[in-house]
Amino acid sequence: MKHVLLAVSGPSGVGKGTMVKTIIERRSDVVESVSCTTRPPREGEVHGKHYFFLSREEFERRIQEDDFLEYDEHFGNYYGTPKSFVRETLKTKSVIMEIDVVGSLEAKKSFPECKLVMVVPPSVDELKRRLSGRGSETEEQIQGRLARMEYELSHKHLYDYIIVNDDLEKAIADLCKIIDGE
Repeated sequence: MKHVLLAVSGPSGVGKGTMVKTIIERRSDVVESVSCTTRPPREGEVHGKHYFFLSREEFERRIQEDDFLEYDEHFGNYYGTPKSFVRETLKTKSVIMEIDVVGSLEAKKSFPECKLVMVVPPSVDELKRRLSGRGSETEEQIQGRLARMEYELSHKHLYDYIIVNDDLEKAIADLCKIIDGE
């Protein structure tokens, strides 16, 4: 059986994290990618499960060795998806990366077999309702996330698949069909 690497993107609040988490829980043949970072572990985080925690020197050495599908620096720390982990895991399981548009497009460049999946809301109003319903963001943060949505959705034509998350179980089933079809 061939295994697939999927990069799943979409606006904040669209449900992509819930979809990925549910598939990982339900299927033994799919795992979520583990990223590398130079930030220190937070309470309860386990090396190799939540992240591969690397020194800045080690991360930069691996950049020079071209061992990242994609990487970026945020708030003084590097984050990246290691090719070595993905290639080794794909021998036995499919791999899902929940990643932003920029990271997805970089991953596709360095690993052309990667399939890009964009999860979109049924409408802007529905996404705003979901973001407001979480109660975790201020109105200003919600507006920022909605503005970012425009940027993300402007790239959907570059994706291999688009899933409209108007029904969570259907969206999960659609993502499973993509995994099985690839």
